[in-house]
Amino acid sequence: MFEVSVEETFSAGHALRGYKGKCENPHGHNYRVRMNLEGEELDSIGLLFDFAHLKRILRDLIGDVDHKFLNDQAPFDAVNPSAENIAKFLYDAASKEMRQMPNAPRIKSITVWETDQTSATYIP
Repeated sequence: MFEVSVEETFSAGHALRGYKGKCENPHGHNYRVRMNLEGEELDSIGLLFDFAHLKRILRDLIGDVDHKFLNDQAPFDAVNPSAENIAKFLYDAASKEMRQMPNAPRIKSITVWETDQTSATYIP
């Protein structure tokens, strides 16, 4: 089994609905996102998936939320913009992109860091 990953960053604000504490107030994070792919076979030149192409996919997805107040953006206008839900949102969007590519590897996980010490991972 082979695994490759890329990381990107974005900045956004949010407020956690129903949370009792500081995070119920509007605040922001410099998020870091890691997308991990896995697969059993490499292509004809020895790649599981091109890093440049994978970074482009992740950058395009992040572009929709970068420097935004997440609570005002779908689906976070209805779903709490927690790190867990952001990871699932990015997984769903990235999976849709990957399914359109022939022989694309599987997304193993997406991890979202709110700080250097705190992260949430979605594993399908």
